Amino acid sequence: MAKQSIFGRIAQLAKANINALLDSAEDPQKMLDQMVRDYKANISEAETAVAQTIGNLRMLEEDYNEDVKASQDWGSKALAASRKADEFRAAGNDADAQKFDNLAKVALQRQMSAESEARAAQPNIAAQTEVVDKLKTGLQQMQGKLNELAGKRNELIARSKTAAAQTQVHDALKSIDIMDPTSEVSRFEEKIRREEAKVRGQQELAASSLDAQFNSLEDLGEQTEIEARLAALKAGGSPTPAALNAPAAINEADFDKL
Repeated sequence: MAKQSIFGRIAQLAKANINALLDSAEDPQKMLDQMVRDYKANISEAETAVAQTIGNLRMLEEDYNEDVKASQDWGSKALAASRKADEFRAAGNDADAQKFDNLAKVALQRQMSAESEARAAQPNIAAQTEVVDKLKTGLQQMQGKLNELAGKRNELIARSKTAAAQTQVHDALKSIDIMDPTSEVSRFEEKIRREEAKVRGQQELAASSLDAQFNSLEDLGEQTEIEARLAALKAGGSPTPAALNAPAAINEADFDKL
């Protein structure tokens, strides 16, 4: 039962579809690592079982060979005893002849017993040999699966590292795009333009305020002039400034002075 169980496990593991197992795994790399460990443990256990089975087979073969050899030895002894009995019988010694005939019979009986044991061992030896051959084949297949697993694991790790490197490069390029120097220059240029516009606005505002002040001064001077002329009218004078009055007539004496 134990041998059949080991054989069934080896056959099942050897036929395992690695790709199907990986497709259903959440983390293929971790599953591969676990599968490698499990396979190594199963191979070690299977090797122990196969070694024990091979040992049992060798014991059966040794017993069989001993039975065959015993059969041959007893056959030789039976032949020797029979010849000795013939010699005594030819010499007229029937008692000794009968004695060696009896010994020959005992040897033949032992020979038959050894032959019977050897024949009984042959089916067991054949069955055990078949089991050992299948177990060896299963072990070879398991070793092949282990190598396949190791190759898949190495391939997966290499692909994972490549993907990680590509992701890192992509992130670096993305950050370069985000921190584009030309975009920074444009941003600073826009900021400077706003500052310049602000200065122009302040200048324009200051200029308009100064014009308003001059306009107010002109309005104040005109109002003062109006008030002065009104006061002159009330005093009975002329509302026209003296500078604007007609010049006095020039007499002859003035010409003489000239």
